[in-house]
Amino acid sequence: MNKKPLIISTDPGIDDIAAMTISFFAKELDVRMIVPTWGNVQLEYTLQNTLNLEKFLHTKVPVVVGANQPLVAPMISAASVHGKIGIAGFDFEEADRSLVKPGLAATVMAEEIKNSPEKVTLLGIGPLTDYALLFKQYPEVKENIDQIVIMGGNIGRGNHSPLAEYNIAGDPEAAQVVFHSGLPIKVAPLEIGNKAHLTQDQMSKVKECGEVGNMLYSLFSHIHEPDGDPRIKIYDPTAVGILLHPEMFTLKKANVEIELRGQFTYGASVINFMDQEHANAEIATDVDLDQFSKWFIDSIKNSDQGRE
Repeated sequence: MNKKPLIISTDPGIDDIAAMTISFFAKELDVRMIVPTWGNVQLEYTLQNTLNLEKFLHTKVPVVVGANQPLVAPMISAASVHGKIGIAGFDFEEADRSLVKPGLAATVMAEEIKNSPEKVTLLGIGPLTDYALLFKQYPEVKENIDQIVIMGGNIGRGNHSPLAEYNIAGDPEAAQVVFHSGLPIKVAPLEIGNKAHLTQDQMSKVKECGEVGNMLYSLFSHIHEPDGDPRIKIYDPTAVGILLHPEMFTLKKANVEIELRGQFTYGASVINFMDQEHANAEIATDVDLDQFSKWFIDSIKNSDQGRE
């Protein structure tokens, strides 16, 4: 099997930890690089969380330091949901910085993409700042990118503001650049994360998946949803699910624009399913919950077995 080369931009964050863990050990993927960016919490924390996860998992994927703030927008934070350092609920052993690869993220990503014999996939599970910088500084890399898979945006109401989802609201200008990149884009919006939840019984099965399962169970048990919903919602891993098993999802083409000027709607994702002529993305509108939950639990088992 030819593995898909993958670069991950992430802001861990609890659900980012799950998405990275699954990606590292998925037999279909070759994770070439992790680019932690500011997002759920500040860059100093997201970087250290990434390194700590790799130490825990015994993986050696290069880490490149990403952006420490949005392109234009004021910085926001989700520390109230994920904890001050982004990973409340589990004490990782602190890692050194031996996996950190020097250089600006856009430049290092561009070199990796240009030199890859196979087209590279980009996974964006945080604000899209670094991918926007990549496309603005090195537009020629698009020729060797297969697709972009994003967890972000919302069809209806938002979770950061009434009409904006957190990852897109974090850097709306960057998101607009990415959606206008001309590349194939698949999106797991907020609604899919809301649907792709796990019950407490299913989370107990996750806990039984060895040390990796216990780690993720501990993290997810400490998520505090703003709306008080007790279900365990699995946001970022839905993007990995779309990448690996799109058949689990209903995908519909749409034109996506990001609101950049509205006083009360700044950062909103304007997803227009009626404008097929200018469609620039495929949006997941539904998920087979039984298939997804089974895949998620099986992926955690696989990750625990793959951890040496």
